[in-house]
Amino acid sequence: MAEDLAHKRPYLLGSLIAGISFPATWLFLPIDGGLYAIIWKMAAVGLLVPFALRRHHQGEFILLAIMLAFYALGDGLIELGMVAGALAFAAGHLVALFIYFRHRRVKPAFIQKLLAAIIFLASPVIAFFLPPTQDEGIQVAAYSVILAAMAAMAWSSNFPRYRVGLGAVLFVVSDMLIFAELGPLSGSTMTGIAIWYLYYFGVLMITVGVAQTLVKRGHFADGEERD
Repeated sequence: MAEDLAHKRPYLLGSLIAGISFPATWLFLPIDGGLYAIIWKMAAVGLLVPFALRRHHQGEFILLAIMLAFYALGDGLIELGMVAGALAFAAGHLVALFIYFRHRRVKPAFIQKLLAAIIFLASPVIAFFLPPTQDEGIQVAAYSVILAAMAAMAWSSNFPRYRVGLGAVLFVVSDMLIFAELGPLSGSTMTGIAIWYLYYFGVLMITVGVAQTLVKRGHFADGEERD
């Protein structure tokens, strides 16, 4: 199976290796991580960019790749400054919003609309109360409006809800834990691991779910074949 994945999806395999192994860098690299840790971290989502473009080079696949590129950039910038990282992630969320809006679900069930509304309304409120100061709470709540809109729209899209929608929710939970590290969970040794794996597997679920769905729906560049 691994050989088949390496042959057909080498970038996906590379992403999995980088994503799963990244926390190990905290054990054998310097405390601040340094350049090697930043590159390793960015590679996890960064390798999903060529995965998205490997056989599809237009339309939604370009948008998916741009979204992932912003997320990978955010992974690196957040090591240098929280604001810079947040801006890159926010840009990625805006691209994701555009993708999900183009594939919004027609006549969603009431419970699904209710869940999307809860995600959108509750996330910024929860985020506001997690940091220790009001100023920090306002900042993370402002970012969380864009984050929550992305997740709510993903949940409301016609992509597979338990891959794309759930992946977006995992992204939200990961960011809530980041904000909690500023306050109630500061000093927790396990929080960083949870943050990383919730984020990485959330993005992975979104990427694979969107890409596979687009392929099934026939979103191909001219002359390309189905996977």
